[in-house]
Amino acid sequence: MRLRDFGISAQRGFLSVFDPADATFSGALAEIAETAMQLPDILPTGRVRAFLGQLPQMDLTEFCAEATLAEQRVAFVHYSFMVQAYVWGEPDAPTVLPANLAVPMWQLADATGQQPLLSYASYVLDNWGQHDPNAGFDLDNVFMRQKFLGGQDEAWFVLVHVAIEATAGQLLGQFPRLLQAAEHADNTTMLSALTDMGDTWVRINAIFDRMPERCDPYVYFHRVRPWIHGWKDNPALGAGLIYEGVASTDAQPQSFRGQTGSQSSIVPAMDAALGLGHADDPLRRYLDELHIYRPPAHREFIDALRTQSGVRNAVEHSGNSALIEAYNECVQALSRFRTRHLEYAATYINQQNRNAAGNAVDIGTGGTPFMKYLKKHRNETRAQLLRDQLQVAG
Repeated sequence: MRLRDFGISAQRGFLSVFDPADATFSGALAEIAETAMQLPDILPTGRVRAFLGQLPQMDLTEFCAEATLAEQRVAFVHYSFMVQAYVWGEPDAPTVLPANLAVPMWQLADATGQQPLLSYASYVLDNWGQHDPNAGFDLDNVFMRQKFLGGQDEAWFVLVHVAIEATAGQLLGQFPRLLQAAEHADNTTMLSALTDMGDTWVRINAIFDRMPERCDPYVYFHRVRPWIHGWKDNPALGAGLIYEGVASTDAQPQSFRGQTGSQSSIVPAMDAALGLGHADDPLRRYLDELHIYRPPAHREFIDALRTQSGVRNAVEHSGNSALIEAYNECVQALSRFRTRHLEYAATYINQQNRNAAGNAVDIGTGGTPFMKYLKKHRNETRAQLLRDQLQVAG
């Protein structure tokens, strides 16, 4: 298993292998990208639909055939933000997405293997820049490129995720040697890899702990969260959204889940590498459904881990107390991450005191009862610690 075969690296994790700023456009597409970048100026007017309705109708068939993956995915970022702005930028959600947004959005989704609305990939993975390209992805060196309203809270929310994704690259970098060591019952190498992974999780959790520093719960709920909802299981949109001009939909409403941190590939990749499972119930099926919202190469990586990893079995049958302890520390670190996510869901969403159209306190941006979902998977993670049979026998 080689990380580069899946578009990921130990330096960037699941962040785009390209620098988003390097993707440039010409002609009408350049003007459209510029319009998208003006959303922080447009949205406060309350007339965003009239403004976006003036955009030219673009047929991106030729662009999708000839453009680089970087150009396709950055164009997808711009269009996905405009689509979300059109849907959620005025008090009542529309039933139809106009063709000048719907058709290119659908074409870009097909070209990149993603769904035709804002996903975690467009919100985070492909939506960053560095002040100093040689200084890494620390929070003092990254910025959010495409924005909705702009402001510190919106940027900080995204950039904490950017920093986590980059740091997780060091975690992913251990996977190939961990899987190979498990296959050959190489306890020494497994112990080294799991110990390094545990150390990386300490850094990931430390970054996650910083979310409240510059992202206020009230501001998040009222100024950041409203833009990232989808149109599946969302009462504000009923049956979904008609993508005008997209022939394959036969003018029928389409339903897609909104952007959510649960679309990040870090946790499912860790589950797969460690051999952790979740009970088969409606919430598990929701988790499986989110898989299609990840970039295709990331889905393939997780699928490969699920098929190839024999780590849990190798550790469990190693008879090595230190190895079992290192494995359990990784499981506990993952549980701590899920616990923090649960705590943030409570303070940033569930404890807010006002519902708005499409922005309920008890339904996640992915369209699920998120508190129950997060708590369930946290508890299932905790329940899968390995017992050291030597210590039990002693």
